[in-house]
Amino acid sequence: MPSLYKMDFVKQILESKELKSRLFFTVLIVLIYRIGSHIPIPGVDIERLNSLFDGNGVLGFFNLFSGGSFRRFSIFALGILPYINASIITQLMVVAIPSLKELQEDGESGRKQIAQYTRYLAVALSFIQALVMTAGFREFVFPDVSSTFFLVYSVLILVAGSSFVMWLGELCTEKGIGNGASLLIFVGIVSQMPEYVKNTYILLVSGTGILNVLALISIFVLLILAVVVAQEAQRKVPIQYSKRIGSKTTSSKSFLPFRLIQGGVMPVIFASAMLQFPLLVGQLAPQAVGSFLSAYYHYDGVIYNSLFCFLIFFFSYFYAAITFNPEDISENLNKHGGFISGIRPGSETAAFLDSILSKLTLVGALLLALIAILPVLGANVTNVTSFMGLGGTAILIIVGVAMDIVKQFETFFLHRRYGDGI
Repeated sequence: MPSLYKMDFVKQILESKELKSRLFFTVLIVLIYRIGSHIPIPGVDIERLNSLFDGNGVLGFFNLFSGGSFRRFSIFALGILPYINASIITQLMVVAIPSLKELQEDGESGRKQIAQYTRYLAVALSFIQALVMTAGFREFVFPDVSSTFFLVYSVLILVAGSSFVMWLGELCTEKGIGNGASLLIFVGIVSQMPEYVKNTYILLVSGTGILNVLALISIFVLLILAVVVAQEAQRKVPIQYSKRIGSKTTSSKSFLPFRLIQGGVMPVIFASAMLQFPLLVGQLAPQAVGSFLSAYYHYDGVIYNSLFCFLIFFFSYFYAAITFNPEDISENLNKHGGFISGIRPGSETAAFLDSILSKLTLVGALLLALIAILPVLGANVTNVTSFMGLGGTAILIIVGVAMDIVKQFETFFLHRRYGDGI
């Protein structure tokens, strides 16, 4: 393994036709996504619309996830979020509805059927979100444009755009590099970096202290290091295997790895996606509810960040529960002659593994929540608001997706190295 990290990645890529093909396809998907994010839906005064985003951290945060498409009211303004929301709802339904759970456990055909349900739900959610978004932006429509006509064609374009982005994400997952949905969010966040740098420069020119800016940048650097450590951290539970061959008994040792953050960046992505629902409620609910959300539902507010932390905890435990079943692992260990030293096989082993999982999930969720809200606290302390929207969530996603891509490269290189008998 040590020699793997010394490999010349570029040379390895150039020597592999399949990897070159996957990279080219991924770049093509990214280009299509970025071009579409700059095609605005006609009829909206973009300059007036931009004033709505100035100083609004929540809208800025969702604009960050869409790669600037939201602010430009482009054909991809909804981005990949309807698909993310649909995935959340589908996974919750699989846990709650026995028939869906049986379908998921029915092999590849069952998982394909659930994936199809997720797509249908994503289209339905995109229709609702497009309707709310279009209704909320009607005041920014040019006077000579019919509001009814605008509502109809805008909703149709937004739904079509969201469905197309969902298709691009699935194609990227299948034929490209990395998870398509996460990669599109990653690309959207990275594309907004020059804007944050420009805003920071404007703050410096206007008199903001350079020490304050350096302090906030230091916080971001420390967060990146913390994310890398958290993503790689794991607890190794020693496992012993014993086999009887004739009159002799042989034994071997291994370990069972428990990741500190079992769900990776997905709990944060899911929590971020769920935070948009109060904005939808504010558009559809009576004026009193909308006024309350406008006054208190801020990116740097207590309500927003408390809800964010709660959702991070919820999805951390949810992901741990659906990806790791202590009883199944205990049963598999028992079948293969494995056991944990000092722990009886069966229910005691399951309880022991469940205890470890619960403790690690708690620590991981606390760390994710701290990483997510620390940049907001740092911005309030330093008064450097140019990075508002680029919080711990964005850092988690950027670092997490980048590490996943690197690991996929390494897995491919290992397969090529040993699969080809090198």
